[in-house]
Amino acid sequence: MAVQSQIRQIRPCQAPTGDLCNNSFSVILRFALRGSGEPQNDILQRDLNTGTFKKLEKTEFPYYVEGKGLVSFGHVQKIFSTMRALTLKTTLEYCEQYPTPEPAKGEALVRVLQAGICATDLQLVRGYMGFHGVPGHEFVGIVEEAPVETGLMGQRVVGEINAACRVCSTCQAGRRTHCPSRTTLGIDRRDGAFADFLRLPTENLYPLPDEITNDQAVFAEPLAAACQILEQVPVEAQDRVLVIGDGKLGLLCAQLLHRTRCHLTVLGRHQEKLQILAQRGIHVHRDSYVLSRGFDIVVEATGKPDGFALAGEYVRPRGTIVLKSTYHDQTAVDVTALVVNEITIVGSRCGPFPPAIALLRDNAVDVQSLIHGRFPLHQGKEALTHAAATGALKIIIDVTDALRTPNNAW
Repeated sequence: MAVQSQIRQIRPCQAPTGDLCNNSFSVILRFALRGSGEPQNDILQRDLNTGTFKKLEKTEFPYYVEGKGLVSFGHVQKIFSTMRALTLKTTLEYCEQYPTPEPAKGEALVRVLQAGICATDLQLVRGYMGFHGVPGHEFVGIVEEAPVETGLMGQRVVGEINAACRVCSTCQAGRRTHCPSRTTLGIDRRDGAFADFLRLPTENLYPLPDEITNDQAVFAEPLAAACQILEQVPVEAQDRVLVIGDGKLGLLCAQLLHRTRCHLTVLGRHQEKLQILAQRGIHVHRDSYVLSRGFDIVVEATGKPDGFALAGEYVRPRGTIVLKSTYHDQTAVDVTALVVNEITIVGSRCGPFPPAIALLRDNAVDVQSLIHGRFPLHQGKEALTHAAATGALKIIIDVTDALRTPNNAW
């Protein structure tokens, strides 16, 4: 029988002297059920700089009780079952005592390293989806607990955000991202990445090659969403393609579509953002009044309700509009114009991770230029305020920050 390990990082808040007080280390309790069914307790010390482990003697552990041995796993779990998190109820708040997620069967526990703030996160704060819990769905982290047969333990990973039931007819037909019972990381009934830990099905996780930095890895999820366009709509070299919107997703979509060698134009409002694309040889425009109509494909990525109407103005009859935006507010639609002009509307949401990871590994897409700032987790509210500012691009929340501060040693 395979070993099933459960791992918990715990604060050595009453640690004696020595390495346990060094902020470069974390202490981990591993409780393993062997094939015999007998528990085995290991105390591991992880070097946060190298990722290597060292087994500690019980006497080196601050919660070893002389004469009683190691305190029970259940007791440790009870004491250390909380984590830091940004939580959303009626308002966004920072919490230091939020329940640590408990992985269900087939799931992994991931220690978050970095998380990115998405436009969807900003909409959640304004009431989109009526979400309560921990937001955040763009992340890179380390797997701290997983079934041993998956080989994921200790791996640096990114993850698909939709957790499907895997047994319904929709899942069996291969449409797991549309499972009617799905939960969505940081968006719908599943706590997200603005926290020390998150949980996801192991099948959702993708180990990363060493060539990809943590900063790049945060973009895996939105870049996968951009890759979904090419999964849904064939783009040929002779096609005239317009991307409307120069936000984070629009810039990623534009860079991806540019690789098809189509006749690409990007319409935006911010010269400094459009310059990122212009430097890569992409034709950019700020004035919609002088831009010619009749595009074969229009990708709407403004995140604003009026973006859809603008897309309808620029697409040719029998052309295609790809919708990447989700709107908190209601959107007026001229259905008659869509019918008369026989416009194809394609909703485009989450996408495939393998091609996105390959693009990041090969530095085929510039994501570093899209990073406008970074904040530690305890300043998460300020981070979202900055992300909501006009002209802001990607803001990163560094969840590892507290691991290296004296008052929050792990």
